Amino acid sequence: MSEQVKDPVLLSVRNLVKRFPIHGGLLSREVASVKAVSGVSFDIKRGETLGLVGESGCGKSTLGRCVLRLIEPTSGEVIFDGRDITKLAPAEMRKLRRRMQIIFQDPYASLNPRMTVEEILGEPLDIHQLTKSKADRHKRIVQLLDLCGLRREAISRYPHEFSGGQRQRICIARALAVEPDFIVCDEPVSALDVSIQAQIVNLMMDLQKELGLTYLFIAHDLKVVEHISNRVAVMYLGNVVEVAEAQELYANPKHPYTQALLSAIPIPDPMRRKERVILKGDVPSPINPPAGCHFNPRCPVARSGPCQAKAPELKLAPGHQTAIPHEVACHFAE
Repeated sequence: MSEQVKDPVLLSVRNLVKRFPIHGGLLSREVASVKAVSGVSFDIKRGETLGLVGESGCGKSTLGRCVLRLIEPTSGEVIFDGRDITKLAPAEMRKLRRRMQIIFQDPYASLNPRMTVEEILGEPLDIHQLTKSKADRHKRIVQLLDLCGLRREAISRYPHEFSGGQRQRICIARALAVEPDFIVCDEPVSALDVSIQAQIVNLMMDLQKELGLTYLFIAHDLKVVEHISNRVAVMYLGNVVEVAEAQELYANPKHPYTQALLSAIPIPDPMRRKERVILKGDVPSPINPPAGCHFNPRCPVARSGPCQAKAPELKLAPGHQTAIPHEVACHFAE
C-alpha cells in the first residue's frame, strides 16, 4: 500500500482578522477597536521560510501569535496540515502545540531567571511526556545543547550567566525540544549585537536543513530577511501588500510601499547611489485607518478616485514571469 502523499502546503491562512476592543465611558463599553490584522491570507510550504517585514506596529507579531493561537483571532481560518486550528477545542490544541512553536524577540525576557537550563529545556519534555526516565531526559537535553552550539556544562547554569546570543540559542533549543514542524520566529535577532545576528541566522538555516523545519520569520531588518527567506511578504497597517520570491521582491518591487522600504537599505559602497523614496506623513492609526487602500495618504502614485474608494486585492503583478507567483495589492502597480 503506497504512502499517502502529503500536501506541500503546511500552513494556510485565510482572511485572518484580529481586532482589539477599546473600552471607555462609565460602563466600560466598547467604543472603538484597534484593527491590528485586517483580512490577511498566505500559504507556507513544508520546509520553506516565509519572511514577514514591515514597519513597527503594522501587525507582524500579532499575526504570528494569531497563527499559533497564542492570541485568539477575531475571524478567519488558520489551516495547519489540513486542520483549521481556530475550531479546535483546548485539549486538541494542546496536543497540536507540540508541532507549532515560537522563538520570541527578547531572550532576556523570555527565559525564567529562576530556572536552570536543564529545567528550562526539560519543562516542554515533561509537559508532552516525551522522555521515559530521568536518564533519557538528561540525554535529550544534552543533545539539544549540542544541536544549538552550547557547551554541555551550561546545563546547570542560570540565564543571567549567558550572553544575549547564548540565551537565544537556549530559546531555540527550547523550541526544538518537542520536535516541531513549524516555528514562528518573532524578530529573533533584533535584540542581539550585529556580530551575533549572523551566527543565530546561520544556525537557524542549518537547523532547518537538518530537521526539515518550516519558518515564519518576522523581522524589520530587510537584509536579514533576504538572507534567510525563500519568499517575503510585506505588511502595512494590518494588510499584506506584496508577496514574492525573495530575490524577485528585492530586485523588482511592485508596491510603492515596498519600493520605499527597499530604498532605505544603506549601501556600503559610497560610489553607488540610489534614489531614496521619502514617504510623506506618518503611519495612520490602526484605530481609524484610511478608507480604501490604507497606504493611499502616503502613496506617491495614489489617485483620488479608486485608491480612496476600494481596498485593492492581492493579485498577480503585471508582467509576472517568475515560476513562484509575485502578488501585489495595488490598483496602479506597474
